[in-house]
Amino acid sequence: MEWVVLIAVLVMLALSLLRIHVIFAIIIAAIVAGLMAGMNVQDTVSLLIEGMGGQASTALSYILLGIFAAMISYTGITGILVQSLIRILTGKKTMLVLVIGGIACLSQNIVPVHIAFIPILIPPLLKVFDEMKLDRRAVATALTFGLKTPYVMIPVGYGLIFHETIQKGMENSGVAIEISDSAFSMLIPGAGMILGFLIATFISYRKDRVAIQRLDVNALVETNQEKITFQFKHGLTIVAILVALIIQIITSSLVLGALSGIIIMVLFLAVPFKKGDDFVQKGVAMMGTIAFVMLVASGFAHILKETGAVDALVDHSQAILGDNKVVIAFILLLVGLIVTLGIGSSFGTIPILAALYVPICLAAGFSPMATAALIGTAAALGDAGSPASDSTLGPTSGLNADGKHHHIWDTCVPTFLHFNIPLLIFGWIASIIL
Repeated sequence: MEWVVLIAVLVMLALSLLRIHVIFAIIIAAIVAGLMAGMNVQDTVSLLIEGMGGQASTALSYILLGIFAAMISYTGITGILVQSLIRILTGKKTMLVLVIGGIACLSQNIVPVHIAFIPILIPPLLKVFDEMKLDRRAVATALTFGLKTPYVMIPVGYGLIFHETIQKGMENSGVAIEISDSAFSMLIPGAGMILGFLIATFISYRKDRVAIQRLDVNALVETNQEKITFQFKHGLTIVAILVALIIQIITSSLVLGALSGIIIMVLFLAVPFKKGDDFVQKGVAMMGTIAFVMLVASGFAHILKETGAVDALVDHSQAILGDNKVVIAFILLLVGLIVTLGIGSSFGTIPILAALYVPICLAAGFSPMATAALIGTAAALGDAGSPASDSTLGPTSGLNADGKHHHIWDTCVPTFLHFNIPLLIFGWIASIIL
């Protein structure tokens, strides 16, 4: 029975690497797990659907944040930021990279637009990058750093989703933990990402580099945009963002926070009411896939748990590894790296990882915080270097607007080296000392 988990995860990973969409990969792997456990297809699918309800709130949060992000982008407030960057930071390479990383950080917590800001912010800056001979790999690491580190370390915005998902995943397997404790457990792994970003900025990619034309593009990147002046709607947008943030912190509900921001922007006409359908469609297009991945992943984890396959795996693991925490932690992190690389979503892998890790960690005597550190680190591992991750696809979409940036060699490899290696080391340390 212990082979059910391993084979199901390998099937999911293999299908993902073959570029079969992750949703289908997880569903097929779930059916394989059910059949191997002696269930028929109908019962397996019913169990999958039953388990999907565990992440319904998270999925709704993603959809509402996507709609809110579409509204924020519509107001054009990001264009004002672009103009300021070009005016102030032209010629200051290192400072420009650090500022881009800081702006990306805001997209996960304070202004929860996720990757929606990249196509607006980065293409107008490409000409500036070339004039300064700025290594675009530095910008890629800055963007990925900002897209990941804040939610790993801070339980606000997408960070609240991340740590709520860890909390629910652990509770479903019988271990209670507060969101604040989960966030605290990820401070050490997050520090590893900060170190990686500083190394990339000040050492690895500090030298001049001329971007090479890799692809022909049909349209030129617009660099001379019409000047945007600060308007009343931009002020309303800032108010909506602040209200959404405050309500989220007070209520600990991302759904209520995002919904309040949307309502304010519509009621005060920061965005036109008649375009409501467009905002919904753009929001769902931006965040819908991640939301459904999390739903299906939750169902997959439910199947593994209900079939008893995880318990069998725990018994088998104990027989082989005993209670050697150092070795167990390292192996679990490597498993997380492989799984997340295949799926490409740290959020989507948490329900699966929690179902696998919690019983093993309980048997080995890990504390709840150490267990949370392992789950959070393993989920984040691979996301940065995965070709299918938003954390790499987003930066590439902006940096390759003029055909001069390679997705694998200029985004995935640099982010893998500078973030996943420190995450693995620092996450391993956290699991041992917490």
